[in-house]
This record gives sequence, structure tokens and C-alpha cells, in this order.
Amino acid sequence: MSDPIDRTGLKPRFWDNKPLDRMTQYEWEALCDGCGKCCLNKLEDADTGDVYFTSIACRLLDDATCRCANYATRKSIVPECVVLTSATLDEISYWMPRSCAYRRLNEGRGLADWHPLVSGDPNSVHTAGQSMKGRTQGEFDIPQEDWEDYIIDEDI
Repeated sequence: MSDPIDRTGLKPRFWDNKPLDRMTQYEWEALCDGCGKCCLNKLEDADTGDVYFTSIACRLLDDATCRCANYATRKSIVPECVVLTSATLDEISYWMPRSCAYRRLNEGRGLADWHPLVSGDPNSVHTAGQSMKGRTQGEFDIPQEDWEDYIIDEDI
């Protein structure tokens, strides 16, 4: 008898039994909770290495959906876009929010209860207040020298 598969074609709780570097592209993409926090512009303290999230979003973030408006070609449009893969995760996870599914799984913490794969509700990230939906400013609307004024608590 084969393992059950839900209506998305994904095995239930696949993330509990499959290492990140063995996931299919479909499984990898399904881990994204759609919070939009990874698409926020961040400031890094040159002395301490501390990373501060701002509410200023990448020009490609759709504030209404918390998804990239040009995901497939984002790197050519925004060369500084960080492309997260299982191979780069250890190196750049400090740049991801603590709530990020990829970071959580890489750190052995499992997915949060509000994650859509756990809750079964694609909007649970928003209803739990874990997304940036409707809470960002455009990066071209705020002068870069003022970005410090837009630092937020990444755990919002």
C-alpha cells in the first residue's frame, strides 16, 4: 500500500521525513508559507553582523498576496535577490526570518502551527498575523537613507 497523498499531490507531512536536500522542486516550493518577509529589504550592521528587517518591500513583492510578481525571472530583474536552495541555506539562513519554514526545518524546529501545510488553510499565515500582507512600503517610495526609520520586529 502506498503512502497517502493529499489533493495537492504532496504526501502528508513530507517535511517531517524528507531532508531538505532530497525534496523535489514541488515539495521545496510548497514549503514557502507566503509571508513575504524574505522579500523585505534588510539592513545589516557592519560591525555586529546583526540583520534588521524593514517594512520596505522588494519592488517585485505583491503586497496583496505576499508573493513575488515575477518569481521565475526575479534574479534577472533584481540581481541582489537571494535565491534560497538547500545548498545555500546554511550560508544565508541568517538573512531569512526566524519564522521561515526553510530556516525552521534546517534548524530542526519543524513547521509552525499556522503554516498552511500544517493548518490546511492557505490563508492561515495571514490570519495568524505572520505575513506582511498590506503592511509594506515600496522600495522606490522611501529614500534609502531613511530605511532605518522602517525597521520592524521580524516576529510580527
